[in-house]
Amino acid sequence: MPYLGVDYYPEHWPKEMMEEDIQGIKELGENIVRIGEFAWHLMEKKEGQFDFSFFDGVIQSLKNKGVDIMFGTPTATFPAWLASTYPSILSEDEYGHKRAFGGRRQYCFNSEIYRKYSARITEELVKHYSSENSIIAWQVDNEFGHEGSDLCYCSNCHNKFQIYLSKKYEDIDHLNESWGTIFWGQNYNDFSEIPIPTPTITTHNPSLKLDWARFRSASLNSFAHEMTSIVKKHKGAEQQVTTNVSGGFFNKWFDHAENVKPMDFVSYDNYPVWGGLEEPIPPAEIAMTLDFNRGLLDKNFWIVEELMGAQGHDVIGYLPRPNQAKMWSYQAFAHGCTDMLYFRWRGMTKGAEQFCFGVVDHDNQYGRKYKEVQSLFHEMKDYEEVLQAPIEAEIAVIYDYDNVWSWRSQQQSKDFEFKDELMRLYRPFYDLNTPIDVIPYDRELSAYKVVVVPVMQIIDEQLAEKLENFTKNGGTIVFSFRAGLKDKNNNIPFKEPLPGPVRILTGIHVQEVEALSAWRDLITAETAEVLFEYSDEFYSQYAAVTRNLFGNGKVYYIGGGLEDQAMNMIAKEITVQQEVSITETEECVEVYKRYTDQDEYSFIMNHSDQVKIFEGHSLQPYESKIIKH
Repeated sequence: MPYLGVDYYPEHWPKEMMEEDIQGIKELGENIVRIGEFAWHLMEKKEGQFDFSFFDGVIQSLKNKGVDIMFGTPTATFPAWLASTYPSILSEDEYGHKRAFGGRRQYCFNSEIYRKYSARITEELVKHYSSENSIIAWQVDNEFGHEGSDLCYCSNCHNKFQIYLSKKYEDIDHLNESWGTIFWGQNYNDFSEIPIPTPTITTHNPSLKLDWARFRSASLNSFAHEMTSIVKKHKGAEQQVTTNVSGGFFNKWFDHAENVKPMDFVSYDNYPVWGGLEEPIPPAEIAMTLDFNRGLLDKNFWIVEELMGAQGHDVIGYLPRPNQAKMWSYQAFAHGCTDMLYFRWRGMTKGAEQFCFGVVDHDNQYGRKYKEVQSLFHEMKDYEEVLQAPIEAEIAVIYDYDNVWSWRSQQQSKDFEFKDELMRLYRPFYDLNTPIDVIPYDRELSAYKVVVVPVMQIIDEQLAEKLENFTKNGGTIVFSFRAGLKDKNNNIPFKEPLPGPVRILTGIHVQEVEALSAWRDLITAETAEVLFEYSDEFYSQYAAVTRNLFGNGKVYYIGGGLEDQAMNMIAKEITVQQEVSITETEECVEVYKRYTDQDEYSFIMNHSDQVKIFEGHSLQPYESKIIKH
């Protein structure tokens, strides 16, 4: 049976409610809870005075009911006494304002003091429970980098940034040359003169901004890896280690694959809607986030926060319709989730998350949402073999955080959003119901038939050669605009016509560009075939979309913000040519096939409020089914 459960915060409620709560949780059909990730003060009310007795009692009560535990290390919410004694641990915003105690994750990753106290509470906690066999996994910290917590501009970060640069470049003249500091007379005589990208007039050097992003990533991940190492050193032999990934990956300032590299498995917090949204994010985007998390370690993953009720800190958003949140759970299981916990058991009556509704609301009645979770657990408990089975996609979408951060340093188009451009290429293949891997650019590509490369403006020779070899061997590549524009220093190479190192591969030359609400590359085809041209009177001689034969494969270049209908045509053509397995359905019906050694299953999800039909199966609004073939 898979692990199915809820996030439970017994410290938020009177102790006499615990037995009633655990009984109610157990009657959901669950076998695990997640606890403890925000309870540092409860464990260390005064410096150095550790007390785990409350959780000793909680764990014993859970064990009595046969409930296993994921325990979170509490470093995301440090106690007030620590901030009062050592205010230097608090991070600063770009305007130099200290982030006040009172929220969460206000710590600076480069604070040696914070690392010391985080290491100590983590070590004491894990050592205390290392022999507790009901704790099957540790969660390190909580949602690294969420809510802007991956950025800090304090003097400590500034000093360490300069040290980071001195180690990378070794010689200040090397940095000056690499960054092109001759422009605007920004040459440096010493690393100590280099600023951090706090507000200035106009903007900072793009190379500085990219190195700052890399430094931010290194800062966060070194903290994460240090805490993970401590957990691994002191945990029990059967206890595993994870951390929970929050959404908005491409707006974060750290490399997620690097972050989870030492983990046993990836966990994800799945929120298809949150406070302020009048409707959920599109089904294709939800699917992409699931595929992204599966791609971090190239294996199936957990969800440790699955939405059930409406969510909001200060503003409440859309309430999932009956069976809609259950349908999102089915979608998550289809895309590689093996084990799932819902956020949260009961909505809190006090504090900042009063409007993050749970499986049970503030009235403590076991209503519609409780029954919906109960039905999901009942339906999913016998599918462990299916959920654990690997997913073998024939299409990969690749990304590179250097490239994402390069775009963020110079947006170029006022409406540019990296995630939207990735979705422009992902969605048409998703609509054909074929599995897709979303993976870092440095992964092995030989197992795929199609590789999608959205707005990859940083392409070095190594990646270009890798893509050439993939195409020579019969693969199909889809590039979108601005490909090959920059080098790893975030600079534009001299005398290198676009698309730079993939010019021969694509068989085109980008003559000029225009950035309005949608981008367009004005393309001259060299060896490529023109599929679409621009229609305006001045630039009708230029191609908008091309296709080039290269070796035994093909390369498509999408020169602008191509509309959905045209992208659908291209995706369908590619899947037919490459004999990619697809399943055609009516709009809003998602079908995802999974295979065990013996059998084939179809997860079928109706993402609409209308009745839909698939191969004779009637789907009520937001209904989900698993069909064994």
